[in-house]
Parts: sequence; C-alpha cells; structure tokens
Amino acid sequence: MSSHTPPQDSKSARVCVAAFSSAHGVSGAMRLKSFTENPDDVAAFKVLQSEDASRTYEIEVVSHTGKGELIIKVNGVQTREAAELLKGERLYVSRSELPDAGDEEFYHADLIGLAVKTTSGKTLGTVRAVFDFGAGDMLEILPKEGALIMVPFTQAIVPIVDIEKGRIVVDPPEGLLPEEKKKKRKKPQKAKKQEDQK
Repeated sequence: MSSHTPPQDSKSARVCVAAFSSAHGVSGAMRLKSFTENPDDVAAFKVLQSEDASRTYEIEVVSHTGKGELIIKVNGVQTREAAELLKGERLYVSRSELPDAGDEEFYHADLIGLAVKTTSGKTLGTVRAVFDFGAGDMLEILPKEGALIMVPFTQAIVPIVDIEKGRIVVDPPEGLLPEEKKKKRKKPQKAKKQEDQK
C-alpha cells in the first residue's frame, strides 16, 4: 500500500507536483524538485500553476542532477536573475489531470480529510497529512481533541481505504494509539477501629 504526491491544496482541488529549487547556470535554467513517482512525468503536464494560481509555467526537462532533482527550462525565463525570482515556488495541477492510481495506491490529495475509525468503530479523527520519513508513509490524524496521531500506512494497520465513502478503517496494534487518560478516583479513607485496651 502506498501513496503519491504531497497534500492537496486546501483552497481548491489542486495537487502540488513540484517546486522550483534554485537557478542553474546563467541562461535561466533551474533545478526542480519533482514530487511525481517518476520525476520526469512532471513535464507531461501542459501547464503548471503557481501556489496562488496567479501564474502559469511551461517547463522542459533538460537533464538530471543525480540528487533527485531535474534541470529544467521554463518558457519565458532566460536569465539567472529571472530564475532566482522563482526560487521556492510550488507548482500545482488540477486533481483531474492526474492519472488513476494503481491497486492499493492512493494520492495524498485523496486521503486528506477522510474520516478515520478503528475496526471496533471508535472514531479517531480525520487525516490531516501524509508523510514519508524514509520507512514508509505515515498518516497524520487530527482528533477532535488531544494530540495528533501518527499511523503507519500499511495494509495490516490500514486494511480499508474507501475514497467514495470518505473513510479509512485502521486496525491499530497495541501501543500505537495514545492511551486515554484514566481519571484516578480517590478511595475514601477508612477508619480502623482500635480495640479497647484492658
């Protein structure tokens, strides 16, 4: 079970697929961090939008850095100075432009906001984000109250993901979920009746 792409843009049905990293050379080329499963696939999108949707970009992949980044040319950007102005810009596409995910694969954008319950029916909250810290995807769950809950996104722990019904069912092993605070009740003091000394 796996997931692709960063979280969905909360303002609309858009998905962040890449980000400009830094200028490369003096002729307007740039380093690009791609968030698509195959980094080169980001160039297949005809138009990439800025985070505020006020600007659009057309890019062409020139080469690879060997560090997980692409060297790209941006249409209309011809100088290093112009490229530097785009540094850090996150790039979005409409969710409808993404291909269907494979079996047991999900886009982060489709997981965000889903209601989460346990196999016993207990409501945990909603999915707030999806992270990959190197050992596999983790769901960050926002409960109605209390601390955030992190759940490994594996078939064993998350047996049901129903996008159409907007729900996720988790089967947490012992110790995964934060323990509920148990109210300690004070025991009433007992008086011990002493025997009369004769």
